[in-house]
Amino acid sequence: MKYSVKEIFLSVQGEGAQTGRPSVFVRFAGCNLWSGREKDRASAVCKFCDTEFVGTDGVGGGVFTTPEDLANEAMSYWPKRDGKPIGEPWVICTGGEPLLQLDAHLIAALHGAGFNIAVETNGTIEAPGGIDWLCVSPKANAELLQRSGDELKLVYPQKENSPADFAELDFKRFSLQPLDDQRGDQHRQAAFEYCMQNPQWRLSLQTHKWLGVR
Repeated sequence: MKYSVKEIFLSVQGEGAQTGRPSVFVRFAGCNLWSGREKDRASAVCKFCDTEFVGTDGVGGGVFTTPEDLANEAMSYWPKRDGKPIGEPWVICTGGEPLLQLDAHLIAALHGAGFNIAVETNGTIEAPGGIDWLCVSPKANAELLQRSGDELKLVYPQKENSPADFAELDFKRFSLQPLDDQRGDQHRQAAFEYCMQNPQWRLSLQTHKWLGVR
């Protein structure tokens, strides 16, 4: 299988339970809920995506013909000392929708390169085994097939979804992330108040945007 990747870069995880963790991001091209083109946003299942995932022309992007090639390219971004990785290498497979491409072969190759693997998915595709941190972010009316994992991260508010719809699912952590649009201040206040009244949920803020990094 070939792997189409929009970009690869080193940054910190800016949101959710792993906020602040240095990570290599592998952003896969393509999504099953939106084409990524503005002309299609109004008719998309997910209308609020703020990520560029079309094509393979980003920094580090390309079409990788083997899982080992992609895993080695990702590891090249991790800091090293005397040729050895510093700390605990962490890769975040994101998109778009990474589970359209992430398979058992790539999971094995990433582990073989020395990574722990995190995945950020919309939950419409069941995840393969071997993922070390699985974060599911439900979107609109899309059917949720992946109903367990490490973290459920819900953008709030969504007219189609309420936090109560997911509170009984099998996740270790429930994160509520304010929708970042022209009413962002109101959404952040509403999410704060919801978490205070429903402490099963933890407030997730997009700190990378405040820092001005990816």
